[in-house]
Parts: sequence; structure tokens; C-alpha cells
Amino acid sequence: RRIRAPHALEARSNMRPVCLVLGAGAGIGGTVARRFAREGYHAVLCRRSDAAGLDKLVDAIRSDGGSATGFLLNAIEEGSIEGRVAAIEADIGPIEVVVYNLGAQIGDRALKDTSAKAFETGWRMGTFGLFRLASAVCPLMQARGKGTILVTSSTAAMRGNGGQHSHAAAMGGRRMLCQSLNAEFASKGIHVVHIVIDGAVDAPDTLGKMLGPEKFEQLREARGKEHDGLMLPAQIAETYLHLAKQHRSTWTHELDLRAFSDRPWWNH
Repeated sequence: RRIRAPHALEARSNMRPVCLVLGAGAGIGGTVARRFAREGYHAVLCRRSDAAGLDKLVDAIRSDGGSATGFLLNAIEEGSIEGRVAAIEADIGPIEVVVYNLGAQIGDRALKDTSAKAFETGWRMGTFGLFRLASAVCPLMQARGKGTILVTSSTAAMRGNGGQHSHAAAMGGRRMLCQSLNAEFASKGIHVVHIVIDGAVDAPDTLGKMLGPEKFEQLREARGKEHDGLMLPAQIAETYLHLAKQHRSTWTHELDLRAFSDRPWWNH
């Protein structure tokens, strides 16, 4: 595992609240981490691969005057999430906010082309990983009487589509798990939010990789930039911060975000 930014003991001495982001790419995850760091949190960014990309995100936060640490983490690996949570609590500080931003998209596949292993991989990333994260952080947050878990989700959590057997099942399970966690832990001070990203995000690490550089830039020219037809990670990050700062008398437990020009999921 790879670490960047302040030495753990130095970060611990600062005693900033921690915002842990699982799935910290150059889109939603990394941008949310940067926004929380600007708000005074120590951002802990975790992603499966691309150490150089991780370093770049951490360095950007530090250049803003923020505090951040980065780790490579394979969320499917047994004990990886649990061990990272324990190490952060011991070496860096109390985790006040967790952003579960791991995708579970394996691509459009007909049922006959969806292997059991592929289906299970989607479930492990989409649902089981969130279960493991909650099992690790909820007891800590409950003992402190507060905490926020922000869960990035997708249109597939609300309706299934052809070719989305694994993804829709994983995201539907993610949504129901969020509801179950709220039923148990909201009264104990833990705020769990299921956030439906109902549209295309202007993110090179996700949409950019799916489309390829040329088609991604064509889409940005046609619908993004000044057209505001692609969801901007910086604006999504503002919503995430707002949710984390909500007063408990008016908590939001689920909301969906989309560009103004997109048709919502329920009208498709």
C-alpha cells in the first residue's frame, strides 16, 4: 500500500476530522476529497490502482493548503477495508465522514455473457464492500454519537436495464442496504445518504475511459462545458458537503442529481 502526504503521526497531531473516500479517482471521488479538505478535514483518498494518479490528487490538495493522505486499496481483498479503517483511526484521526464511491459497472452484457464471477464481482464492489465499510465504521461513529456515510449510487439502483444484470442488482442492493443502515443507526447519530447520480459525469476516470479520449472530448464539446449537460464533479462535491453539514432535524437520506437537460430516471 502506498502513502503520500504528511507522516501519520504529524497528521494525528493536527487532529483534524477525517473524510475517507473509497474510490478516489479524478471525477467525483477526488473532487469530493479536495472539497472536504478545503473545509478543514484531513482527506484520506483510496483507490485500487494508478499510484501516479493518486499522488497527483493528494498533491493538488496539499497545494491548496489542505491535508491529505493517499493509499492504494483493493476493496475486494479480504480485510482491506477493515484494516484501512483501523489504521486511519489509530494513526491519523477519527473518521467523521465516509464517501463510498466505488463503482460496480462491468459493462452491458447479455445474461448468457454474464459469468457468475462477473456478477459476483459487481455485487462485491456494489453491495458487499459497503456492508464491510459500515461494519467497520458504524461502531466507531456510534460510540462518538455522530458520523456521516455518503454513498454514491446510480440510475441502476432505481430501475434495471437490459445488459445490466450485475450492475442493477448490485446498485439495487446498495440502495436497500443504505435504507437498512438508516433504520438502525440514524437514531444513534449516523447519517447515511444514498445519492443517485442520474446522468453522465464530466469525469476522465470514468466516462472518459468508457468512451475513449476522442469520443469523450466530442461529448464534452456537444453537451458539456458551457452547455451544462454533463454533471460537473465540483458541483457534485458541493452537494456532498452540504449533506455532511445538514442539521439532524432535517436530514436527507436519499436524493438524485442530474443535469437540467436530462430526462429523469422515472420518465424513461
